[in-house]
Amino acid sequence: MEYFLTDEQKMIIELAHKIAVEKIAPVTEKYDESGEFPWDIVKVMSDADLFGLYIPEAYGGMGGGVMELVIAVEELSRICGGISLSLAATALGTFPILLFGTEEQKKKYLPPLAKGTKLAAFGLTEANAGSDASGIETTAKKDGDYYILNGTKQWITNGGEADTYTIIAMTDKKKGARGATAFILEKGMPGFSFGKKENKMGIRASATRELVFSDCKVHKNQILGREGMGFIVAMKTLDQSRPGVAAQALGIAQGAFDKAIEYARQRVQFGKPIISFQAVSHMLADMATQTEAARALVYECSRLIDSGAKDVSKLSAMAKVFASDVAMKVTIDAVQVFGGYGYMKEYPVEKMMRDAKITQIYEGTNQIQRNVIAQELIKEQASKK
Repeated sequence: MEYFLTDEQKMIIELAHKIAVEKIAPVTEKYDESGEFPWDIVKVMSDADLFGLYIPEAYGGMGGGVMELVIAVEELSRICGGISLSLAATALGTFPILLFGTEEQKKKYLPPLAKGTKLAAFGLTEANAGSDASGIETTAKKDGDYYILNGTKQWITNGGEADTYTIIAMTDKKKGARGATAFILEKGMPGFSFGKKENKMGIRASATRELVFSDCKVHKNQILGREGMGFIVAMKTLDQSRPGVAAQALGIAQGAFDKAIEYARQRVQFGKPIISFQAVSHMLADMATQTEAARALVYECSRLIDSGAKDVSKLSAMAKVFASDVAMKVTIDAVQVFGGYGYMKEYPVEKMMRDAKITQIYEGTNQIQRNVIAQELIKEQASKK
């Protein structure tokens, strides 16, 4: 389909594709097996200015938007959804600063994030506050000009590898969601440590750890927005970042389809390539259609956000839920097209299937996304009366 990409956006795709094929593809299996964090590839992406795509030029970025981030993440994810996550998760941790940071905060934190010399992470999820983000138990008790943080964040992408963390903590539990506040923390602060690196099903090249706060002292100047705005910061951030998850899912789906159709043309059974059999060709037709539909939705959502639209929750949730469901279905079908070979680790589609699953879970499960969509539909209907 023709998406009327600019020349600059086409160049981003070409650059990301070159990095994915030449630098990521040769090491994908190694990082999937070892679970190491791919700092060498992060350096390549940093040198190519991919980390600054969505950050304004005033802070050292390239001056693009969500669309530029999305097309880069998609292209990288066609080869490895885990390695691409170092970029996408840094964007998740950066968006709160972009959206709610003071000028001083932006000048301090955005330039190294734009250059990729430092990574970012977003700390919202806890053991008892996953889908129910209002159930946060990490506290931030005011003490003069400082806040004392105590608690634990769970399953934080880029945890331990990132230098900059945007954290949601409760400053007043009595107020519920309105008692949450967002802070910027830095790796190495006294009282801020990390749990063990999680051993995951997929996206194994991405680091996932607990963030542990034990009497961690944070100055009031590190608040994003103002006290009590934490839940708003989190929700507005997720509205902006969910197309990034959708792009990761989209790239994984496209990569799995690419491998499946290539294999179906080469694999011969009963004297014919299996792509000539209707059972296989119809499966491939569905995979192609679903992937293209997901791309159209993700790109439209990204452009809507970049246009400055304020109410993007519904479309952002739609893009995330649809693209991730497509990624899961397409990767499962890709394994089926490969047959027994698809189940073997020496072929790439089993990894793609494992990587796809998390896109249905993080940054709000797909069940929660459907709640968001339904609530927005109810609001729209109520406003028409």
